[in-house]
Amino acid sequence: MPELSTVRRYEAAGFRAWPASSVIYDGTWAIRLTAGLPAKRLNSVNPLDPADSLNIGERIERAARRFDAYGRPVTFRISPLAGGTLSLHLDREGWVSFADSIVMHCPLDRLPLEGVLDQIPLKDVGRFVGSALEVHGTKPAHRPGLSELIGSIEPETGLFVMEAEGKPVATAICVHDGDLAGLFEVATASAVRGGGHGRRIVLAALKWARLRGAREAWLQVEADNDPATSLYRSIGFSEAYRYHYRRRAGT
Repeated sequence: MPELSTVRRYEAAGFRAWPASSVIYDGTWAIRLTAGLPAKRLNSVNPLDPADSLNIGERIERAARRFDAYGRPVTFRISPLAGGTLSLHLDREGWVSFADSIVMHCPLDRLPLEGVLDQIPLKDVGRFVGSALEVHGTKPAHRPGLSELIGSIEPETGLFVMEAEGKPVATAICVHDGDLAGLFEVATASAVRGGGHGRRIVLAALKWARLRGAREAWLQVEADNDPATSLYRSIGFSEAYRYHYRRRAGT
């Protein structure tokens, strides 16, 4: 079982690095909603205290009404901070679990950054977003939402794009927040996977963050993404804790 102080540290960093457009608190449940992007992290209820277990049914219904207003099914993000009482309630009500994910971390002084080429992050958010959508194969309709999200990140942010033959082949966002460096939107174009582009862009982004004073890297990855988890482990990352999502059956 991970130390809850460690979980709280990364959860808080994640909220700062990947901010939802609307955040409302019901007790210690952070209800995050973002109209412009459907990402689960940006549209979920995030319980932040295992002891906060009063009136669960009523609070779920209040949250569901907020999600309905956004046209989304109410979704819980269950980290170790959620506690057992809430999970048991969701089990009894038949909520399904999905998207098991791993939070990984690594001290930057252990990473093989010697010899990594310095890469200057992009200043042009529009160019980065266009490249990220192409690499991810994401719908162009998400462009305004992703642009708005990146523009709302308050900690220092590096936008990295790697190109080959004039086309983007890998992207990454590195958020430098005090002594932490968080990685987001790491992706390699499907046609060139296995060519080392992901490793190079991750190491370039983390070298940039270390030069600015970051001492520890962290990221989130879906547990069934074997190529990504293998890459991160080979670089030096290890598991800190896991989380998953819960929805009502049939939604």
